[in-house]
Amino acid sequence: MSWDCGLRYVFSVSPELQGGGGCAPRDKEELSRLEVVQRLAKDGCRFLQGHNSKTPERTLQPQSDEAARVSLRESGQDVLVLQRVSSERPAPSATARGGGRTVERDRRYVVVSGTPEKILEHLLSELRLDQDQDRDQDRDRDHSSTQRKETGSLLDDFLLTYLVFMSTTDLCQALLGHYCCKRYRSKEDGKEALARKRRVLHLVSQWTTLYRDFLREDEHVKLFMKSLYRYVLDDLYEYPSLEKDLRDLQKLLRLHRRHTVDEYSLHRKTKPLSHQLSLRENGAQTRGTQKETKEVLCHVYVTMDSYLSVRTAAGVVARELLKSLAERLDVPLGDLVLVAVTYPGGKLLLQPQDRVYSDSLTAVGRLHVCRKDLSEIMNPFTDNAELQQRSARVLSMNTWDVTVALTNFDWSVFSAIHEQELVYFTFSRHASRGHTTALELLLRRCDEVQLWVITEVLLCPTLCKRVQLIKKFIKIAAHCKAQRNLNCFFAIIMGLNAAAVSRLSQTWEKVPGKFKKLFSELETLTDPSLNHKSYREAFKKMKAPKIPFLPLLLKDITFIHEGNKTFHDNLVNFEKLHMIADTVRLIRLCQEDPLGNGITQKSSPEVRDYVDYLHVIDNQQTLFELSHRLEPRA
Repeated sequence: MSWDCGLRYVFSVSPELQGGGGCAPRDKEELSRLEVVQRLAKDGCRFLQGHNSKTPERTLQPQSDEAARVSLRESGQDVLVLQRVSSERPAPSATARGGGRTVERDRRYVVVSGTPEKILEHLLSELRLDQDQDRDQDRDRDHSSTQRKETGSLLDDFLLTYLVFMSTTDLCQALLGHYCCKRYRSKEDGKEALARKRRVLHLVSQWTTLYRDFLREDEHVKLFMKSLYRYVLDDLYEYPSLEKDLRDLQKLLRLHRRHTVDEYSLHRKTKPLSHQLSLRENGAQTRGTQKETKEVLCHVYVTMDSYLSVRTAAGVVARELLKSLAERLDVPLGDLVLVAVTYPGGKLLLQPQDRVYSDSLTAVGRLHVCRKDLSEIMNPFTDNAELQQRSARVLSMNTWDVTVALTNFDWSVFSAIHEQELVYFTFSRHASRGHTTALELLLRRCDEVQLWVITEVLLCPTLCKRVQLIKKFIKIAAHCKAQRNLNCFFAIIMGLNAAAVSRLSQTWEKVPGKFKKLFSELETLTDPSLNHKSYREAFKKMKAPKIPFLPLLLKDITFIHEGNKTFHDNLVNFEKLHMIADTVRLIRLCQEDPLGNGITQKSSPEVRDYVDYLHVIDNQQTLFELSHRLEPRA
């Protein structure tokens, strides 16, 4: 909606303040609505009474600074609500005189709620570019730095959560509208128009950088970027300083340098701006850019109750998967076939070149590896010699090597997680296939490690070796904590605390006291009391990079989502979105490595091969049967 639509507009005060003074409409005085809000903020929120009143202007002094809210209204409806926040800073005059420290209150406004269009407009108006910072460098530097930080936080909050309240297509249209908006032309001079355009380009740059491959295959975004490129190209004669922005846009588009910026510089005015960009060529270039290869944890059942986990590319075909399985199971490739069990019980024999996963990363069915005649499903748990060999293999591995291999696996997945995956997962789980690949992979891995611990303990036939296995897993959990891999740490502790394992009283009695004490200390970190206070305090003290316990992080986001409405009176509840953005930013903080601490180390190839192909039982009834077979109920 244009500012010049002729609709009456007013500023109102929150109900808490109506007893102290009101805010009547003023004439436009060639100011946009948003400019009036900004002026109120700069003037310390001076609310003016009606023109017919003889009372002079006065400053409203509420009981609490946090209670002051300014509402922008159209047609009697709120479209943007800002709240005043205050902070203390040294007064510039006192600093210049070198006298005693004088403090003045700095009042600013943050977004509480609004329509998507008005929130975006406010965000663009608040963005501070390089030239703005240079112009204000002689002013209060601390104030300017605080303002830039808050604007950056608002921009980050908006970009991380905009998909909750508007589509990418709507955002593209709104940004093009702000870049080319004709409504400003009668009010703006050249500098103001240039600043507006550069703010839009800055937001686009931040957006595409943050989302990376999330936007790469979106046709609407491709069309938007090409349209924006043409508009900037059109403006280059009038605004030569856009040349740098155009070059940056070219990098984002990964365009061929067929039409470079130099061709359209002011030194070549004789050449017309034909803009004959080859869309076919540009589209082919975009499609040809290197993409991150999506990976999945493929569960292939070797018995009715147990599966072998295989980390593989999403585009894997049946023959490639069978080859990996044959090597792991030590069975000739020619003796195996891959069968997909589909609902409600149908069987599909996969041919060698059949894809195992669809484009939406959905498996064709529950995968089973069988012998070629389909007469027998492999069962490695019937032979006692096989079980003895299995336990011996785990016990023979170095504890630290196992920890390193587990952490390397987890970090390779965690470092690929985008913050947006948590938003997709929370708000649109059914429509997020393909957008939450890395997140779901690590969540699956957490469950898998937990089942692996339970399986190994329950498949160990002798008491003394079970005790050794439990000791080994306790040490691996301690090493995972030292390696700052809390996701795997939780999985191992939960595996040892599983009912099928914890009930093995004869086994736990044989565990040495020092290991029981260590296990008890490690358990305190998984204590859920006081909203997992022990874990949160310990994790906060750990230096980055580190891997958090993802299920708890998703629980935090879900609680924020379920406990707060996304819309209030048809306005986006931006306070809720700020809380969600603040939570998902933890992913970014955990992935950073400013000091080069590193979390991955060189691992043993043999151990790495074992960790990448975990063989687990996922049937709870089978696990309890194994547990009671080891130690029958008295």
